[in-house]
Amino acid sequence: MLFLFKSISLDALLFYVNNSLALPIENLLLMKRTSISFTLVDVTNFKELLLSWSQQYSKIFWLDSNNYQTNYPTYDACLAIEENQVIKLSKTDNAFQQLSNFRKLVDDYIFGFLSYDLKNDIEQLSSTNKDELQFPSLFFFQPKKIIFIKENIAIFSYLSAYASEITIDYNNILSFTNHLQAFEQNSQINLKQQISKKSYLKKCKELLKHIHRGDIYEINFCMEFYIQNHTFNPSTAFQKLNKISAPPFAAYFKIDELYLCCASPERYLKKESNLAISQPIKGTAKRDENPTIDAQIKEALRNNPKEQSENIMIVDLVRNDLSKTAIKGSVKVEELCELYSFKQVHQLISTVVAQVDKDIDPIILIKNTFPMGSMTGAPKISAMKIIEEIEETKRGLYSGAVGYFAPNGDFDFNVVIRSILHNATNKYTSFSVGSAITSLSNPEKEYEECMLKGKAMMEVLSGK
Repeated sequence: MLFLFKSISLDALLFYVNNSLALPIENLLLMKRTSISFTLVDVTNFKELLLSWSQQYSKIFWLDSNNYQTNYPTYDACLAIEENQVIKLSKTDNAFQQLSNFRKLVDDYIFGFLSYDLKNDIEQLSSTNKDELQFPSLFFFQPKKIIFIKENIAIFSYLSAYASEITIDYNNILSFTNHLQAFEQNSQINLKQQISKKSYLKKCKELLKHIHRGDIYEINFCMEFYIQNHTFNPSTAFQKLNKISAPPFAAYFKIDELYLCCASPERYLKKESNLAISQPIKGTAKRDENPTIDAQIKEALRNNPKEQSENIMIVDLVRNDLSKTAIKGSVKVEELCELYSFKQVHQLISTVVAQVDKDIDPIILIKNTFPMGSMTGAPKISAMKIIEEIEETKRGLYSGAVGYFAPNGDFDFNVVIRSILHNATNKYTSFSVGSAITSLSNPEKEYEECMLKGKAMMEVLSGK
């Protein structure tokens, strides 16, 4: 099983020379990839060794489905390490166009993230709230080395200049002994809220006034929890968070001193040939250890009018977003408020698909649907304006997206939720949680939902 990759065309060479993002000529020789497959005896153990081995590098992107059975799977797991070419933007101006140019120049796999605040490049919006994490607005890199895992096969796909290292790396991974350290208990952490419970309830009531006036009919309201000046091991934290949640769109990255530990259950958007797939989540209920009670909770969620209305409103928004790029009449709802169960929560998930031109610039498809409706509300622009007024911190990467683009323009991105973010330079660690506010919302219950969503991150940070 091999992956095929494009070589550089004459047009691309000319584009390198004439474009301000032009890459050094010597790097053109590195574009073609060599791929070798290995059969794995113990996939779980190999994944643990692989993640441990990767920590020696300054650029790491790890994506893991945790073998969760979802619609439209691509791979079981994937590791991308060491940058050959990078685009890193601190501002949002013209960001999508710059990303489009970079993708065409590199003409290869690129991995990275889109921050929520790229909304400012799409609409006349701004982000002025405080930001202690200081993540870029956009980051993508072409990896020197990619390792895909599909069932019991590991495909090592390296830029050809590094192909001689494939077998060496494979053997080093198998013999790697420096496993991720056990997570140390830290019951003394001082976890703070940017928005107190009292303030949260007051803000919810303000949002309900907006809804009753007709300014919006749904809004995703989020708040940040944070810790300052403490010791934090991101790779070990991710290991524990992923074990607690085992979600289908888990992600871990290390970009020098910046880290993401993400246990996301939600897909933002995938493009596969001429098909675009979005799977928004709206509707949450806690799980119970008692199977009988758990079944009752599932049934109650499935039939809850408030949770269903949240989901349906966002499905309508997603349909509208996809229609901007889709072939006329091709947008369809494959699943509506389907119940999915995860280790800690039950969720209502819908699946919306659309046919698109297979040769469309994939950046256009993302720009026309970003940020994802499940993290904004509706109408989208009005909701985003109110979010900026009511929330007290800049969202940054939270409620953005992490994923990759393939050479043929296909892509897959998650929604950055259920995530711990860490800036090692600032010694600042945080996670954010939120819920959808509608006319049927009870502020106390919305706060409880936020606490439920934050439970796994709190456990990880406290070492319990």
